[in-house]
Amino acid sequence: MKRILLVRHGESEWNAIRRLQGQADIGLSGLGEQQARTLAPMVATYAPDVVLTSDLKRAVATAALLGYADAVREPLLREQSVGNWTGAEIASLMAETPVAYAGWRAGTFAPENGEIWADFRARIRQVIKAAIDMPEETILMVCHGGVIRAALDSTLGLAPARIIPAGPASLTILAFPKGEARLEVFNATTFSSVLDAPD
Repeated sequence: MKRILLVRHGESEWNAIRRLQGQADIGLSGLGEQQARTLAPMVATYAPDVVLTSDLKRAVATAALLGYADAVREPLLREQSVGNWTGAEIASLMAETPVAYAGWRAGTFAPENGEIWADFRARIRQVIKAAIDMPEETILMVCHGGVIRAALDSTLGLAPARIIPAGPASLTILAFPKGEARLEVFNATTFSSVLDAPD
């Protein structure tokens, strides 16, 4: 049966201080490296046939720490661009523009120069469809929290407002029995799941 394993990168340096990253190329924190190493045995049990990674360094480093330094870099797996909000403190956005921030989280608002949700979802749907069309059964994608929400929206109709951010170095699995998507695993880790992860 076709399965797509979605791993969010480990905690980044900006996750640690709760700044929005979008497509800024921020590296992993020390904790993020540890989280990725800790998740590696769980991911290995699924023996992925193909490994893709976002080309942003926090994802590339996570893939390497999972044991897949030769993962194929796929720019379509980049995080959603947050435009002028790149580098903004999440607490400040929530305090100063709470309606806009809530709308962004719900997929109904994009900051200036940012990527609108419909376009982002379509981009991620393109990657998911390509994986479904591969002959291999188990595809691992090392990516970002927004990518996971977009994948769940585009395959299962789970709107982003109804999904918590996937925690750092967590595993989500989509399965496709008879070609129909189902959610098998969400936000799984081998350590305590982070339920309030920053975007």
